[in-house]
Amino acid sequence: MAADGFWTQAEAAQRTVAELKQVRAKLEPVESLAGRLDELELLMELVAEDPAPGNVAEAAALLAAIAAEMEALEFRVMLDGEYDIRNAYLSVQAGAGGTESCDWAAMLLRMYVRWAEKQGYEIEVVDKLEGEEAGLKSATVAVRGSLAYGYLRAEAGVHRLVRLSPFDAQNRRQTSFAAVEVSPEMEEAEVPDIRAEDLKVDTYRASGAGGQHVNKTDSAIRLTHLPSGIVVACQSERSQHKNRATAMKMLAARLAVRAEAEREARLKGLQGELTDIGWGHQIRSYVLHPYQMVKDHRTDHEVGNAAGVLDGDIQEFIESHLRSRSK
Repeated sequence: MAADGFWTQAEAAQRTVAELKQVRAKLEPVESLAGRLDELELLMELVAEDPAPGNVAEAAALLAAIAAEMEALEFRVMLDGEYDIRNAYLSVQAGAGGTESCDWAAMLLRMYVRWAEKQGYEIEVVDKLEGEEAGLKSATVAVRGSLAYGYLRAEAGVHRLVRLSPFDAQNRRQTSFAAVEVSPEMEEAEVPDIRAEDLKVDTYRASGAGGQHVNKTDSAIRLTHLPSGIVVACQSERSQHKNRATAMKMLAARLAVRAEAEREARLKGLQGELTDIGWGHQIRSYVLHPYQMVKDHRTDHEVGNAAGVLDGDIQEFIESHLRSRSK
């Protein structure tokens, strides 16, 4: 990057920088582990010369730490997809069912925000459409941090909730659905040229907290990619130009994810397997009545602490699914 003329070609330079970040993110844990192993070797030599209880305890503690670090590294190896290292866009869409489904969509979004906070990720609301009575019709958030997409892509699919409805005067049990879509954040240089005739562009006034913060111009952008039917929206910036740029990156990412899913489906089709990659593929059920249980239908992994899961404790579901994919 210090070479003369490196930054004269901005797009190529951005791609190089992005690739360098990905390589560094993969190498740093390996280099750290190698350093710890060197430290253990020296410590073991010390124990051989002086097996004092303090030296032995220090060596045992370092060995346990290395074992844990090795296990974490082995898991990270599973996240070797082209975009796994990237930031992610996560979208939640309420299914049929009116207010009940909108409330479920809001609960799901809160679950992912809580998970992201526990992982140390940054969250930014990109777009949000409130429900008419409660909850959300749809929402998109950016989740920023290393491997955000690698983890969250395990969550894409339809999520089912069974509970006693707080919106039913007779307190009857209701089943609600909401869909989760996940895509990687793309660099500006990676956004392909999309024909203008393939795009439907809608502008609208962004929602706000009120007062001077309410946007008084139609700065929010909604893009519909006509050939694929993919719809993305952005209202996080006050500038329509910036919102459009972000929306274009989101659209490019969604197109890339769809192409990858179609490639995987074709490969599995050659192996004689049937795969549903559509919106209606249910991946997990959250049961709050008549008992408490959350079950992932892809791995059969289940837990009884539904409240904990809805408070963001979903890492074990993510890891279970990723391990099943690597087999």
